[in-house]
Amino acid sequence: MARKVTEKDKQYEAEEMSAAPGAEQPMSDRINNRTLRPTTSRKFAEFMKSGWDNQEPDIEPLESSKFTPDRLKALGARFPGERIVIPAGQPKTRNNDDDYAFRPNTEFSYYTGLGQDYEAGAVLVLNPIDPESNEAKAGMTHTPVLFVTPRADNSTEAYYADAHYGEYWVGPRAGLKELKAMTGIETHDIAQLSDALGKDVGTEEGAVKLRVVREADQAITNEVEAVREANGFPDPNTNEKADDELEEFASTARMLKDSYEIGEIRKAVNATKRGFDRILTRLPETIGQPRSERMLEGAFTSVSREEGNTVGYDTIVASGEHAPILHWMRNTGVVGHGELLLIDAGIEVDSLYTADITRTFPVDGKFTPLQKKLYQAVLDSQQAGFDVAQVGATYSDIHHACMRVIAERLHEWGILPVDVEESLSPEGQQHRRWIACGVAHHLGLDVHDCAQARYESYQGAKITPGMVFTIEPGLYFAKNDLLIPAELRGIGIRIEDDVLMTENGPEWISSGIPKQIDEVEEWMAQRATARN
Repeated sequence: MARKVTEKDKQYEAEEMSAAPGAEQPMSDRINNRTLRPTTSRKFAEFMKSGWDNQEPDIEPLESSKFTPDRLKALGARFPGERIVIPAGQPKTRNNDDDYAFRPNTEFSYYTGLGQDYEAGAVLVLNPIDPESNEAKAGMTHTPVLFVTPRADNSTEAYYADAHYGEYWVGPRAGLKELKAMTGIETHDIAQLSDALGKDVGTEEGAVKLRVVREADQAITNEVEAVREANGFPDPNTNEKADDELEEFASTARMLKDSYEIGEIRKAVNATKRGFDRILTRLPETIGQPRSERMLEGAFTSVSREEGNTVGYDTIVASGEHAPILHWMRNTGVVGHGELLLIDAGIEVDSLYTADITRTFPVDGKFTPLQKKLYQAVLDSQQAGFDVAQVGATYSDIHHACMRVIAERLHEWGILPVDVEESLSPEGQQHRRWIACGVAHHLGLDVHDCAQARYESYQGAKITPGMVFTIEPGLYFAKNDLLIPAELRGIGIRIEDDVLMTENGPEWISSGIPKQIDEVEEWMAQRATARN
C-alpha cells in the first residue's frame, strides 16, 4: 500500500519546486505528486556538474543531405523575397505528463532530411537573399537556417533539471554542431529565432513577408502572426491563405520522389514483408485465442521497432466480420477457423518513409471455392488499375479501371441491382455500396502523402515518372447487409500494393510480397513450418 502523503511532504516538494531553475513563486497545494525531485541548492548544482565523462554523439552527414539542397532551392524559387518558416513541432501529450514518441512535421522532415526524433522544437527558416548580392546573381534565393535547442550536456544545470532536453533524462542528443554536420544546414540557437523572424518584415518595397507551416507548432504560428500584425499584415484570413499556398506547394513537390526517397520506400516495403512473415509464423497458434487479432498486430509491430522507426499508421488486423470494416483498428477480435483475415500494415523506416500493404489470408491456409472467387475478382480489379497506370494516365483512370471490374463481377454474381453501365455512371454508383473507399493514393513520408495538393495536381494530374502510389481495390460485404446472399455477409477482401512509375511504365515495388492465390497458400504453409 502506498504511504499517505503528509503536509510535511507537500511542504518539502513545494520548497524544492520553488527553488528549481526558472521558478517564480512557491507552489500551492496543487502540486505534481508523481515524484520528489532533489533540492537545487548551489552545492547540489556544483556536485551534479562534476565527475562526468563527456558523451559525444556520433556525427555523420545523413544520406538525405545530398538531396535536400535541391528541394530547398525549388521551395525558395517559388517564394522569392519571402521568409519561410517550417517548424518541426512539439511532442503531443498522451496523458498528464506523458508524451507520445515525437515525430517531426512532414514538411520539416522533407526539407531538412531529418527523421526519427532528433529535433522536437526545432524550426527551419529560409531567409531571402538580397537580390543584388553575388549569391542572388549566382541563382540563389534563400539561405536556410536551422534553429535548435543547444545540447543540455553535463556542463549545464539543464543536464539533470530539464526532462525534455537534459541528457541525464534523454541521453546524448544532437545539438547545433551535430545537426549542422548531419544536415549541411547552418544551425543557430533557438533563442535567436524571435529576432530572426522579425528582421526586415514590412509592407514597403524590398521588405520581407512571412509564410509558416501553420499546423506544425501553434506557438511558432502565433509568433509569426504577432510579427505580421506588428508590421502591416493584420488580416488573419489573408495570412492563412498565404500559408496554405506554402503547404500546397510542399505537398505537390513531394509527388515526384528522388532516388533517395525511392530507396527508402523500398527499404520500408522489404521490412514490411518481414513483418507479414512474422504474422504468418504466429498465426496458427493464435487461432481461437482471445484478442488474437492483437497478437498478430504485436508480431508486426515488433518487426517495425526492430527494423524501422515504428509502424507507418495504425495496423488493421481484421478477421471474419471485422474485415469489411474499412478502418477496423481496435484489433480486439478472435481469429477464427474458416475466416478470411485482412491485414493492412506498413513499416515506417528511420527516415520516416513508409510502406502501405494489404493482404487477405485464408486463416486455415487454403482458400475455399467461394473465397477464391471473391479474392480473384479483387486481384483482377487491382491488375486492371495497374495496367492503365501508364505515364500520362491519371488517378481517375486507375479508379475507373478498378471499379469497372468490381461492377462487372457484382453484376455477374447477381448482386448488382442495375446493369454495369448504369452503376458506373455518375447517377448510379450502386457498386460503391461494396467499395465506398478510393483505390489509389500517393505514398511517401505520409501514408496518404501529398494530401494538401490541389485536385488538379493530384486526382486530375498526369502520372509522371518518380511518383509512388498504392493501388488497393476491395470488396466489403458487411455482416448486416441484407442485399447480398447470406454466405457473403461478413467477408472483406482488400489487396494493396505500392507502385513506382518509371519511364518504362509502372513497377510493383511490393512484388516480393505474395498475392496470387497459390503463392499466398504456399507462403502461409512455409511460415507455419518456421515456428520455433
